[in-house]
Amino acid sequence: MLEYSIESEIIANGYANVCGVDEAGRGPLCGPVVAAAVILPIGLHIEGLNDSKKLSEAKREKLYDVITKDALAYAICEASVEEINSTDILSASLLAMRRAIDDLQIKADYALIDGNVTRGFTLPCRAVVHGDAVSPSIAAASILAKVTRDRQCIELDKQYPMYGIAKHKGYGTKVHMEALREYGPSPIHRTKFIRFLND
Repeated sequence: MLEYSIESEIIANGYANVCGVDEAGRGPLCGPVVAAAVILPIGLHIEGLNDSKKLSEAKREKLYDVITKDALAYAICEASVEEINSTDILSASLLAMRRAIDDLQIKADYALIDGNVTRGFTLPCRAVVHGDAVSPSIAAASILAKVTRDRQCIELDKQYPMYGIAKHKGYGTKVHMEALREYGPSPIHRTKFIRFLND
């Protein structure tokens, strides 16, 4: 079970509203990158809460409902394909994270950021490598981001059914790569991620 040790330590140092922040969709070849920020009541036990990558889709969907109901505050934002194409995926991911923090219904005064980069954040924060495996707040954010991104992929698949996005969620699978070579890229594809088409 994930424990609130990091959150409790920060609150003991005088902070009140600690949010966990994570993103989904850095690796895929298409679609936006999605980030979520979550403030949980310290000590709240959510059965099965874990790193979203370790959970089944059905379990993530159930946890999404619990988190959005029981969180003190949460926000889900994104950076668009155009923003990814005009910068880079790391900058776009950090942008989506900052947007999620700014969009929280309760203002956070400290952020726990999954990963090892805290560039551009204006509030006190800490990077936590594999944070979604140790912090309930980050794990909750990872689930909201992942579920939202997966739902977006299902909608994108309806617009561009030839790529099979609903199945592979935009990752560079053999099926996706073959479809790109056959049909070429769509407006939702990330230009820097599909340079192999020029080979």
